Amino acid sequence: ATLAAGLATGAPFLMPQQIMWQHLDDFVLVDDDEMMRAVRIYLERAKTLAELAGAAPLAAAIKVRERLAGKRIALILSGGNTSPEELTRSLELS
Repeated sequence: ATLAAGLATGAPFLMPQQIMWQHLDDFVLVDDDEMMRAVRIYLERAKTLAELAGAAPLAAAIKVRERLAGKRIALILSGGNTSPEELTRSLELS
């Protein structure tokens, strides 16, 4: 269960999972609060509105920031489909 509609699936799909198993070195799980904090960071620092699913890569990078220290990384931000309620909740988190 997640508020990130773009990441929520009712059932796993074998083909995408097989591709991920073959090509991913790591997988970082983030929760809704971490994604909401990332939404806020995008809004405050980049002046960009992200939906929760779109902010998941930033939330993950923040979570493993010690492992990423000193490295150059790129994050893909896609999706600005957020509701006023989600945005309000994101801005209320500290």
